[in-house]
Amino acid sequence: MIYTLTLNPSIDYYVTLPEVVLGEVNRIQETTQRAGGKGINVSFVLREYDVDTVALGFVGGTTGDFIKKALTDKGVQTDFVEVDGETRINVKIRAKEETELNASGPVISDTELDRLTRQFDHVQSGDIVVLAGSIPGNLPDTLYRTLAETVRANGAEFVVDTTKEAMLEVLALQPLMIKPNHHELGELFDTDIETFEQALPYAEQLVERGAQNVIVSFAGDGAMLVNATGAYTANTPSGKLVNSVGAGDSLVAGFVANILDHDATEAFRYAVTTGSASAYTFGLCTKEDVDRLVGEVSVTPLSRLEETT
Repeated sequence: MIYTLTLNPSIDYYVTLPEVVLGEVNRIQETTQRAGGKGINVSFVLREYDVDTVALGFVGGTTGDFIKKALTDKGVQTDFVEVDGETRINVKIRAKEETELNASGPVISDTELDRLTRQFDHVQSGDIVVLAGSIPGNLPDTLYRTLAETVRANGAEFVVDTTKEAMLEVLALQPLMIKPNHHELGELFDTDIETFEQALPYAEQLVERGAQNVIVSFAGDGAMLVNATGAYTANTPSGKLVNSVGAGDSLVAGFVANILDHDATEAFRYAVTTGSASAYTFGLCTKEDVDRLVGEVSVTPLSRLEETT
């Protein structure tokens, strides 16, 4: 089973209009509501691959009910911890300039947190847990490490896509995959990274510190995979960027869905394709989108350049 964790899900309320004029009445052309959150996005895309998945996290109120229904309608199983308060609503303004208004979400009690952590006692060998998104400020900043320790003790694998401190904390527990983009990789090492060659030695350090697979995304310039067997790059397929929201989550889903039956390089090829397919559509991709594009994506070994003095 593939479990995804979204600690602070949301209803993402998209509004479309030509431009926003502050201080005046603005007429909205179109609205769309979607269940949002990185782990939730991963679960949605996993279902496109017909992979069974359970969405975990915290939900509350009528907005929480909306999220559960949106997931179950797509065949995603849910086992959320019900909390006091309402799941947040984030407003995404699609205009001349894109603007996001994100709420903070409900405060989680110690009892609710304990109920969540105990859910991970049931994972077992063969399961994969996806820990996605930042840890809300009202929760312990060591939460991902605590959960990853339980996952590994039970013989299961985990993937983590999160912020700097939480990612570094779990490296020693050998995550199946981590996914910084090139800017985030640079932040981990306090440097600027613009090319595959610049990223390679830093990604190798993350492998040496425990990560089984490191995927570094470079947006439209492709991505890089580094693991114990070597380093590889993949190009992005042709297409027009429509919306980058969810593209990284789709990449994670593509890797997890394919690592079950393929080696890491083939899973990487599908991961890059899946992320691109979502970037080329408003929303998340379908499996048909992936199948149409995957033939354009090639994985190429990357040789490390000899350092010169």
